[in-house]
Amino acid sequence: MEFSHRPVMLRETVDGLSVRPGGTYLDGTVGGGGHSHEILTRLHGTGRLIGIDQDEEALAAAKERLREFGEQVTLVHANYADFKRVLREAHAEHPDGILLDLGVSSHQLDDAERGFSYRVDAPLDMRMDRSKERTAKDIINTYTETELYRMIRDLGEEQFAKNIAKHIVLAREKAPVETTFELVEIIRQAIPAKIRNKGGHPAKQTFQAVRIELNRELDVLKESLSDMIEALPAGGRIAVITFHSLEDRIVKQAFRTAENPCICPPDFPVCVCGRTSLGRVVTGKPVTASPEETEENPRAKSAKLRIFERT
Repeated sequence: MEFSHRPVMLRETVDGLSVRPGGTYLDGTVGGGGHSHEILTRLHGTGRLIGIDQDEEALAAAKERLREFGEQVTLVHANYADFKRVLREAHAEHPDGILLDLGVSSHQLDDAERGFSYRVDAPLDMRMDRSKERTAKDIINTYTETELYRMIRDLGEEQFAKNIAKHIVLAREKAPVETTFELVEIIRQAIPAKIRNKGGHPAKQTFQAVRIELNRELDVLKESLSDMIEALPAGGRIAVITFHSLEDRIVKQAFRTAENPCICPPDFPVCVCGRTSLGRVVTGKPVTASPEETEENPRAKSAKLRIFERT
């Protein structure tokens, strides 16, 4: 299946990075290479781009997409949590800009065998990095009812988390839950009919929760952001595109803390904690996609872009 992924807020994101010819840029979630291609175009034949992705199919697509830029491009199979090692090995510890696009790609959703979509029947997989052993099936069939409940409640923000967890445990007592449609049917049965028939797909939030849990998406984001900000030189920028409130909250808080890290009580006349600001939040409010873009690409509707500049 051909890898397809339309980059969200392409112009707004690359504009926000203030790409300078001769600079070095890190795309921590290179995907199909859409944002990276635009960054490289603006480098005008100088500078370099280092792209990281944990999905080997995405890397293969990015390699093809960015072939024209030759040795300006370095692509690495890794999680962006390993960015320090990747940059060290590329002799580029302090990139001029960093980009994270945290969305699941169109390719991953559309490729049935990946198991990300609740609209296509497939094995329960959901691995971003297919070299890892644990899958969504393992989570659904081994987590306790309490663990399932907390995961679905906290990572899916699902109001019927308790009932869904209970139904999963009851179902797997008869036979292991192995496919996406089996899980969808369990979720459907756990949600009251009058709610089920309103709004979006009833399985959307539970699938989100399982995917985030399996791939440690929020943990990796929390662990990486402050280190990424510290890696930037003066004037360097980091741009992060999020697709749900949990991610956006983490980015907003990390940027706010980097801008104002002081932990002194508010009534202290002067700061004594010694923590100094690392820079400024460029985006007072998150940037969102234009109506024209959301009409062409519905996926962009939930996207939010935040940018921070190191000083």
